[in-house]
Amino acid sequence: MTTTTLTRPDTAAASRPSGSDAARHRRKRVLNWIAVHSVAVALALFFVLPFVFVLLTSVMSDDQAMSGDLWPDSWNWSNYSTVFHTPGFLGWWRNSLMYALLGTVFTVCSSVPVAYALAKFRFRGRRTAMILVISTMMLPPQVIIIPMYLVWAQQFHLSGSLWPLIIPMAFGDAYSIFLLRQFLLTIPQEYIESAKVDGCGEFRTLLKIVVPMAKPGIAAIALFQFFYCWNDYFGPQIYAAQNPGAWTLSYGLESFKSAHAVNYLTMAATLLVMAPVIIVFFFAQKAFVEGVTLTGVKG
Repeated sequence: MTTTTLTRPDTAAASRPSGSDAARHRRKRVLNWIAVHSVAVALALFFVLPFVFVLLTSVMSDDQAMSGDLWPDSWNWSNYSTVFHTPGFLGWWRNSLMYALLGTVFTVCSSVPVAYALAKFRFRGRRTAMILVISTMMLPPQVIIIPMYLVWAQQFHLSGSLWPLIIPMAFGDAYSIFLLRQFLLTIPQEYIESAKVDGCGEFRTLLKIVVPMAKPGIAAIALFQFFYCWNDYFGPQIYAAQNPGAWTLSYGLESFKSAHAVNYLTMAATLLVMAPVIIVFFFAQKAFVEGVTLTGVKG
């Protein structure tokens, strides 16, 4: 025998939201959308306006740059040409590019094998090795700068150049090793075991299996290292201060500001220093964000 349950019309109507409730819900969603996007726009303006100010000041004339005007009367793009033709500026540019590119390549090539070993190898003392890597991250560079300078200057006679900053990167970077090791922990062990079953050795497994799967993590540490080298001021100040031919943009910009006490030239030089970093991040932000997001999923 089948029993049919009948719903009273007034009960069914009560279970449905009324028109006023639906309108109130829509109003609430619209207000939330406006609030969230207003905060986002305000934060975006907070970060963008300084760059806009630098750009507008860099194309002003000398008289207008010293005034309180915010918008240029005429767009003097020749200011950038003037900066490029300033003695030493192109040399600083080449030095910064060499320092950033070589430092990035050396750091990636040396950190990937170490991170792979710490993430996937099982050996006695692995945890101790990881603790030592992390402990070096906690040591401020100012603590060891004096003995390091004495070694590079007195034993290797490399003071007055950028090589004391570039060569150590060929032996790994603690932060890059830690970050990449955390990313490699997310790669399933089955892929590596399958490659070994097929006859791949450790080095071939690293190149053919691990590196392609770890591209986001490698891109993240490469960008971190490139930004660090490009913006480094402390290292060139210590090792290359006595040789203007080895100055980088970050260090040379200070002397440029002292020698050219003109606002528009200083702003144009500042924008040229920032431009490569902005361009690199703009084109590589997807891999960068993905690498940082996936890093640290496993401990």
